[in-house]
Amino acid sequence: MNVLMPQLGETVAEGTVAAWHKSEGDKVAKDEILLDVETDKAATEVPAPVDGVMTSVLVQAGETVDVGTVLAVIDGPEAAGEAPTEAEPSDDAQGEGSASPAPQPEPDSTEGSAPKSVARTPPGRASRRLRLSPVVRRLLGENDLDPREIAGSGRDGRITRADIMSFLKARAAKPVAEPPSGPIESIARPPAALPEDGKRVPFDRIRRVTAEHMVRSRATSAHVMQAVEVDFAGVDRVRLRHRVDWRAKHGFSLTYLPFIARAVCLSLHEFPRINSSVDGDGLLLHKAVHLSIAVNLNFEGLVAPVIRDADGLTVAGLARGIHDIGRRAREGDLDPDEYSGGTYTLSNNGSYGTLLTGAIINQPQVAILSVDAVRKRPVVVESPEGDSIAIRPVGILAQSFDHRAIDGAYSAAFLHKVRSLLEQTDWSDEI
Repeated sequence: MNVLMPQLGETVAEGTVAAWHKSEGDKVAKDEILLDVETDKAATEVPAPVDGVMTSVLVQAGETVDVGTVLAVIDGPEAAGEAPTEAEPSDDAQGEGSASPAPQPEPDSTEGSAPKSVARTPPGRASRRLRLSPVVRRLLGENDLDPREIAGSGRDGRITRADIMSFLKARAAKPVAEPPSGPIESIARPPAALPEDGKRVPFDRIRRVTAEHMVRSRATSAHVMQAVEVDFAGVDRVRLRHRVDWRAKHGFSLTYLPFIARAVCLSLHEFPRINSSVDGDGLLLHKAVHLSIAVNLNFEGLVAPVIRDADGLTVAGLARGIHDIGRRAREGDLDPDEYSGGTYTLSNNGSYGTLLTGAIINQPQVAILSVDAVRKRPVVVESPEGDSIAIRPVGILAQSFDHRAIDGAYSAAFLHKVRSLLEQTDWSDEI
């Protein structure tokens, strides 16, 4: 039976084999994890479809292939009598007289786009633009390598992790020029060795994907941060009035976050350029608000599942939605499609007492709002009778935005609208 590259979401056309947990000749049991697969949107484990023996591995770790590509073949009782479907032949497998299909151009994308260059491939192999896996992109960046200098041994000439390691090994073996003569003080000394008593913790799949997304976002967007202070006294009156009944009915607390999410959704309709994504030399304005919510996976990683059509929900509906996707994300019970399609992101660090956070934009969005701690502070209250000092619950909302898409005045006006809604709206009818 063939093991295929799974469809990890409706918009995902390819995936990268991150690691194999089984090798050729190994016995496997149905539902036992065979390999890890990564895309730019998600990472997942692929189980064995049947009991049997893995007779062949057709795609190596580090290679990126299209959805539906045969990754491995398992022979077993359930697969008996089934003629394995051959994988689509690569350019290497075609004879001299066979018709070779013309290479198809890859779509341009600001998220995870490969360098616009042509791989150096062996003679007879079709030339095509590079498709680089997350692992390969990371190694190229860490070692300051040009992918055009490396001959790929993977499918269709793609560069694999092994290709990079071989290139680095060959480069290290080249003779080094004699050091310059002169006083010992003028010669640069090698860096001191790392201490031997430390412990190296390798990145897991989620941490690797998160790291790659963050670095790519910083390199893609012109990040600017703005922040406003918000008086949450009006929100607190509603929260405290419904606190006991809400927890008894729903089993979780009514926090500040769904109120903030509601104010953001209402404000985005007035400031549509923030609910957008950069598309070439223009902006793609989204009709609906699909709200990404950053979820901490018990300090083991960070994901941002999406509440679709969040602008059509009340505070109560958003509270239930945020709690549901957070719980299911931590339990690993979300579909890959639930991580894609977001148009704006909320990141909540307030439960840990943070004061101000400059979050990194969730590509291809153009802005993200950080929600920090709400604490009681003395504030000046203006009234017709004069100014006075009062103790109010105050928190900071900080927005990081892409200066390519909007300017500071536009972002500031949006934040002012969010603050005004939170401070002046009676939210009782939405609970």
